[in-house]
Amino acid sequence: MPPPSLLRSWTRPNLYVCARCALVASQAPSKTTRRSIGLKYLTKVADAENQWKEKAARIRAGEEKSMLTILEERGLVQSITGDRAAFDTHMTNKRLGAYVGIDPTASSLHIGHLLPLMSIFWMYVNGYHTVSLLGGATAKIGDPTDRLTTREKEHAAIRTANMANMHLQLQKLWVNVEAYGRKYGYNWEWPWHRELVNNNSWWNKLPMLEVLQVLGPGMRLGSMLARDTVKNKMRKGDGMSYAEFSYPLMQAWDWWYMFHTKGISMQIGGSDQYGNITAGIAAVKYISTHHPNPIVRGEAHSVGEPIGFTSPLLTTSSGQKFGKSAGNAIWLDSAQTSSFELYGYFLRTSDEDVGKYLKMFTFMPLKDIDALLEEHKESPSQRKAQHALARDFVELVHGAHVAQQTETQHRLIFNQKQPQPAEPDAEMKAGIITPNNRPNPNMKLPRSLIFQKSIGKVLHASGLASSAAEGHRLAYKHGAYIGGPPNRKKFEPMNDGYLSWSTIDNWNPEVTRKFLIHGDLLLLRRAKYNIRIVHVVPDEEYVLSGETFPGMDAKWRVDILRRMAINKEITKEDREAVEKMLEEDEASKNTDAMDAVEVGGSKEDEVKASASP
Repeated sequence: MPPPSLLRSWTRPNLYVCARCALVASQAPSKTTRRSIGLKYLTKVADAENQWKEKAARIRAGEEKSMLTILEERGLVQSITGDRAAFDTHMTNKRLGAYVGIDPTASSLHIGHLLPLMSIFWMYVNGYHTVSLLGGATAKIGDPTDRLTTREKEHAAIRTANMANMHLQLQKLWVNVEAYGRKYGYNWEWPWHRELVNNNSWWNKLPMLEVLQVLGPGMRLGSMLARDTVKNKMRKGDGMSYAEFSYPLMQAWDWWYMFHTKGISMQIGGSDQYGNITAGIAAVKYISTHHPNPIVRGEAHSVGEPIGFTSPLLTTSSGQKFGKSAGNAIWLDSAQTSSFELYGYFLRTSDEDVGKYLKMFTFMPLKDIDALLEEHKESPSQRKAQHALARDFVELVHGAHVAQQTETQHRLIFNQKQPQPAEPDAEMKAGIITPNNRPNPNMKLPRSLIFQKSIGKVLHASGLASSAAEGHRLAYKHGAYIGGPPNRKKFEPMNDGYLSWSTIDNWNPEVTRKFLIHGDLLLLRRAKYNIRIVHVVPDEEYVLSGETFPGMDAKWRVDILRRMAINKEITKEDREAVEKMLEEDEASKNTDAMDAVEVGGSKEDEVKASASP
């Protein structure tokens, strides 16, 4: 007889599971969660499996290229784990899941991030399960790979704002990938599956003791200390902290979590991530065979072998690197690198690099690229290949309409043959906010507005309502949202690791204050894509910035300036700025008064003239 602490497994009658494992398994999300499944769904699954088998047969017969071959031909593969033939076979025979992880250590993605992302974009339009993982939790530690100095700690509100901005960018990219794919014949099919997830969603609920119990015994210190990143930072840099030393464990656990719950068996990373990928493979294999819960071991076994590859470092033909650490990043946020600047950057691409970039950053077929390069050679001054590269890249990042507008602007400036003018799409004509036409989400608002004014005025000031009255109506009809836990039972800010929304009501200002994240960040939303990331700053800082917001009272600004003018603690530079602003304001009042007198005088003269005989 089994001990009383063991329970009989319902899935396997002859298998006994300890009570603790059964409890953990019942609480943890699992890809095998039972739910009602209809016959129509099962039919779709069976059809998808048959289609995949037929596709694999065509690849093995040489009638189609394998996924790995396509990625290699596009220049997106640098190093793979294990034997290439086995790797290729595994990708061909199974519709596996793959992920790319990005830590939000800046407010925007840059073009270097797109190299590994292009691989999962290609895999997505070819029917694979793809995941973009935003590292809300791992960003709190910072990847020490190839660094000699420890990353500077960012304020929690800045880190949350970075996370929100990157979430919106990735969301926008995925929308554009589907639209851009249709341009080259990749039309959405039912088996295609993509996800955007944040590792804070599990790390914030994960006991560290569980990580040490499940993963800790399989991670040997010798191999971890032997890594070049650790040795270089300890010998040449400022030392390796325990948090940085634990970063590969966190990344490995991310993979294990998605491996077990989502069936993600492949990791794709940048050129510096090969060590982290191999460490993750070792960790996933260890947990899959040593996990205390046999049910979990069985589920992991059904996923298959973990594999991965890295993408090359983005460089020019001269060997120049691009990226945040190199100091010459080309940002994907239009507020930091406008679509005009982005187009211009690729328009200046050298003839030696344009073919490589067309393969890396577009879905253009290779035969079309070769034909375009031959056409380019006949008349290099027209830069046909560079225009095609710039147009497709901007289309992928900012949408087709923006790409057409930007190309027209460049051709007008340089007096080249113009393409057809860009016609506004149906959504723009209807005034619908989309990921590609929404306003810049980042803004500042003064603290007194958030702390003292009604939610209707806050919505008006943020630009989500045309007036305070409309803001009140919007709140009354529950048409606006604030960063907070969904289905809330009490008023509290959202977790700083992933986006969640609460419905706004016509509440008092005290309630708005409760939704402040780290005391100085507020997230607001209207409809699906119209979002504001509001940095709440002191009134004095806001006034000195020279910014204004809809509904701002000019008297409030003057009162703040006068209060600052008599403040003895103010710095010399700020005092000079305040005095200048007050002088400008007084001069503006005098000008307005003189205009009013002149207008009034002219009217009086007209009346006298009309009354005189």
